[in-house]
Amino acid sequence: MKRLLVVVDMQKDFVDGSLGTAEAQAILPAVRKKIESYPEDCVYATLDTHQSDYLNTNEGRHLPVEHCIEGTEGWRIHPEIADSLKHAVFVVKPTFGSTKLADMLKKENEKEPIAVELIGLCTDICVISNALLLKAAMPEIDISVDASCCAGVTPEKHAAALETMRSCQIEVIDGNAD
Repeated sequence: MKRLLVVVDMQKDFVDGSLGTAEAQAILPAVRKKIESYPEDCVYATLDTHQSDYLNTNEGRHLPVEHCIEGTEGWRIHPEIADSLKHAVFVVKPTFGSTKLADMLKKENEKEPIAVELIGLCTDICVISNALLLKAAMPEIDISVDASCCAGVTPEKHAAALETMRSCQIEVIDGNAD
């Protein structure tokens, strides 16, 4: 079985930019270590990607904070882990979850059985959205989330998202417990 890692939205705006948090900054060393524990050809990374008209979009009206505007510094992978992702397959996504990522991994699973581990930001928005999309697309594969390599909008929302994922048969692990 081929184990794949999905690194969700580890972009500057979510770490220490317009939507950054202390919790997001704190996971950077664990995220880098996790990425480096996978073979280079087994790492995928998503990029939350918006355009200059973001505030006029449905998401922008609900979250009126410009972030991850394509081409800006905040859109780029955080510099503390960018080098670790230099060989990753990048998936640009305009919203929380990526159906393109699900389709790509489904094709991988058709070639060879896979298991998928997710890490990244934000646990309660994009990590959970992608985990649930992958579970819906491939209900028989093992999907896990490493809680020590994720951060939510708040610690409470992080915990709630982890509990929701457990309820949906996504294994929640704590890499710090190793």
